[in-house]
Amino acid sequence: MSRFSRYALLSAACGFLASCSSVPQAHVKDTTRTFTTVVVDAGHGGKDNGAFRQYGGAEKSATLDVATRLARKLRESQFSTVMTRSSDVFVPLDERAAISNRQKNAIFVSVHFNDSRRRGIHGFETYYHSPVARNLAYRIQQHLVTMRGASNRGVKTANFRVLRKALYPAVLVECGFLSNRSEGAGARNASYRDELADKIAEAIVDERYGKGTYRAPQTASDSADSSGHTE
Repeated sequence: MSRFSRYALLSAACGFLASCSSVPQAHVKDTTRTFTTVVVDAGHGGKDNGAFRQYGGAEKSATLDVATRLARKLRESQFSTVMTRSSDVFVPLDERAAISNRQKNAIFVSVHFNDSRRRGIHGFETYYHSPVARNLAYRIQQHLVTMRGASNRGVKTANFRVLRKALYPAVLVECGFLSNRSEGAGARNASYRDELADKIAEAIVDERYGKGTYRAPQTASDSADSSGHTE
């Protein structure tokens, strides 16, 4: 085979592989104006602690509490909710996406807390993968950064499995850094976690029905806190 023929064959093969890699893995249905169900995903759980820091404790506990509060607020706003976990259990990432994909008309919101070796780093981040989830991600971020002392680390795209495998609009919310003294302390505070859930719920309701339609439910008492955190 001539040098030119080898080059032509290699170029053709590369072109084929490039075209294959650009084919989307799944068609994501845009339900951001029609959804009736919100799948609320509490990050980590069971054998997977997530981040664990002296200021904020175990990420799996903080995410479960915020997710539980978020689901309750959304039910009070007349949405159906499905939680990928409602206790301290481990749920594989593929199953979390599958739970969402089994719903008929939904969006997916995954709750996490961040971590860093640098204690001074702080702020909120919201991630999405599919373009149909972009507006939802920005709306959640915009609501979170209205919290007192909030730092805006931006909205970003990511190839996280729970986002990549979703058939509906899906976002992942980083609710601050457990490694930061202030935000870690917030993660241990029931009122702060309730405010996080309230901001996310407001953004979701606004996304579905328009700005200003959310009516915040009465704040849950600390006695209803199932995460084991204390004030």
